[in-house]
Amino acid sequence: MCARALLLCLVLAPAVQSRGENVEDYDYDYLSTNKTWVLAPKAQEADATRILNTLLQNYDNKLRPDVGIKPTFIDVDIYVNSIGPVSVIHMEYTIDIFFAQTWYDRRLRFNSSLQALTLNTNMVSRIWIPDTFFRNSKRADSHWITTPNQLLRIWSDGKVLYTLRLTIEAECLLQLQNFPMDTHSCPLVFSSYGYPREEIIYRWRRYSIEVSDQRTWRLYQFDFIGLRNTSEVLRTGAGDYMVMTVSFDLSRRMGYFAIQTYIPCILTVVLSWVSFWIKRDSTPARTSLGITTVLTMTTLSTISRKHLPRVSYITAMDLFVSVCFIFVFAALMEYATLNYLVGNKKPPPLCSSRSNHNPSSRNINRGGGSHQQSSNSRGGTRLLTGHGHLVPSYTAIHINSLVTWPPDMEEESEELDPAVSCSCAEGEECRRFFCCIEDCRTGAWREGYLRIHISRLDSYSRVFFPTAFLLFNIVYWMAYLYL
Repeated sequence: MCARALLLCLVLAPAVQSRGENVEDYDYDYLSTNKTWVLAPKAQEADATRILNTLLQNYDNKLRPDVGIKPTFIDVDIYVNSIGPVSVIHMEYTIDIFFAQTWYDRRLRFNSSLQALTLNTNMVSRIWIPDTFFRNSKRADSHWITTPNQLLRIWSDGKVLYTLRLTIEAECLLQLQNFPMDTHSCPLVFSSYGYPREEIIYRWRRYSIEVSDQRTWRLYQFDFIGLRNTSEVLRTGAGDYMVMTVSFDLSRRMGYFAIQTYIPCILTVVLSWVSFWIKRDSTPARTSLGITTVLTMTTLSTISRKHLPRVSYITAMDLFVSVCFIFVFAALMEYATLNYLVGNKKPPPLCSSRSNHNPSSRNINRGGGSHQQSSNSRGGTRLLTGHGHLVPSYTAIHINSLVTWPPDMEEESEELDPAVSCSCAEGEECRRFFCCIEDCRTGAWREGYLRIHISRLDSYSRVFFPTAFLLFNIVYWMAYLYL
């Protein structure tokens, strides 16, 4: 018997010791907090129960306070927990708020040592609350985890505070003319559903709208600028209603669109200018480069429209992409024009001097000297002057009523004697179009006319296209960013 008692003591001793250590640790942690726990008197619990039973005994929650006497004033407070994301395609935004309403109900006055009663959601359905609804909401959810996120507080003077947490997807009509450099004002509009202004009046209190830390917001493409609250009266056939509006001002960040659209479009336009430095007889290279850039711009234009709803007006991005497409297409058409004009030459007419146009004699007498025609090894003719100098004489090419020198004779055409000219210089064809030959530099009627060499079209394009595109960018960015 003694052996059994000794064995039992040996078994229970570690457990008792461990329990004692835990109690000591617990007591130590408890004492380190330096807290004083005070239990509520039973009298206050009974008083609160008695107050609620008395208030609700003859209370009719179907009638608003002061019905038939005066309108009920409701003070509104909003705490913005977060905003975003903003959907451009659906033209809506999401907002998470704590919505608080305060009013006075004389039927809920009580005399007690308690200044206020903080109640749970079970009391919400037993008293009158305003029928507030959000006019521009598409979907709205109240939070129910872990319990319904609602608060009801009643003061002894009849003041009632009712708050709840809501997540609302509200409509925001975006004006996208300046997209993606646009700013918007997204409203949150609410009012009473059934009570007109004669019965319910909403009021904004001072500093009634607060916002949380913006670092937790989901405004991926926007910056929050500020907010404005207004109130107005909406006149309808059912009566005049007080409408309260909170407007959130947002400004779009264009970094995403600069990377995805603007920079690729600019680089594609610059790439199309490479063809101006490729020889014009390299048809496969220039054609493939032009077609590739045109197809690239078509793809970029399609991608840029995926971020927008199907609006009928032109946005800022549409304008930029369209102009870039025109530049790329014009670069391709420049080579097509050059290839057509230079590659389709007609047999040139013979040139003669202004004093004698007799093609049979080939002799020109000017100033007492004689000019004789000699053959040229390159297929042209030269005029032999009386002093023994050879003057190059080349024919003018008529191409679609435009006149130009052959490309291989362009350098020598600059050294022509002013007395040597072609027949078109004396006719009316040079008057109708740009002056395209060297002889048009002379003559009083030709002053102020533009001289264009078709063979130098690539040289002109190297200057014209970059200059025009640079001017367009200056006007575009200044107009949309600063005007």
